[in-house]
Amino acid sequence: MQLNSSQKTTLVFLGAFLTAGIVLSTMVFPFWNLIREDVFEEVTILNNDEGICYVETKDDIPKIIEDCVFNPDDVVTIKYGEGLAWATIVSP
Repeated sequence: MQLNSSQKTTLVFLGAFLTAGIVLSTMVFPFWNLIREDVFEEVTILNNDEGICYVETKDDIPKIIEDCVFNPDDVVTIKYGEGLAWATIVSP
């Protein structure tokens, strides 16, 4: 079966369109899932192990805070990305 010029052009355009759709759906859209929403929460320091503090948050994922100068039972406000295991202290 022979294809004429316009049919070949249509096939090339359709192939390029499908390829672009696959690339967008697998590479670009999942990229936005990597940008997490920041969550602010007031928590109590559970432990300070030589500058690394551990806290428990509402999402039930223990958070690690590096360069921490607070003592156990101190209440601080932290910021963390949803679903992540590390946080930063925003204010004491």
